[in-house]
Amino acid sequence: MHLTFNVERLLLPVTANLQQKLQTIATQYNLPTTSTSALTFNFRDTGYSAESGGWHPVEIRIEQENDQWHFSYITDFSYVGYPYPELAKEVDFDFDNGIASFLFMKQVPISCDDVMDFYQVWEHNFVAYVEMEAFDEIKVTVENQ
Repeated sequence: MHLTFNVERLLLPVTANLQQKLQTIATQYNLPTTSTSALTFNFRDTGYSAESGGWHPVEIRIEQENDQWHFSYITDFSYVGYPYPELAKEVDFDFDNGIASFLFMKQVPISCDDVMDFYQVWEHNFVAYVEMEAFDEIKVTVENQ
């Protein structure tokens, strides 16, 4: 499967490096090329817990339109709450709705300079974690048209 991204629709500076990582994973999983409308990538550190920490779970959804892929959302989860912690969205880049949200803060436009700056640091770190194989479980869910 070859992923051609529509870079004109990007609301944040998603790098070619991240796009290539997703391409590599899609190729490794030998995903179907016909009738696929969306892919959801789930990155997990199975040892991550509220007690011992670890690498936050990350979910990235891309959708296909007119033979090109675009980012729907990128969400980073973390445990919150005491004494019964649960996974919650800590950082959410919602490309479809043009908003970004951060735990305990109000939503802001995704095009905000602060979001752009934060996104670049977040993505750089995430790609580094993927390269160092911090996520011992990567799953891809395929949605068909």
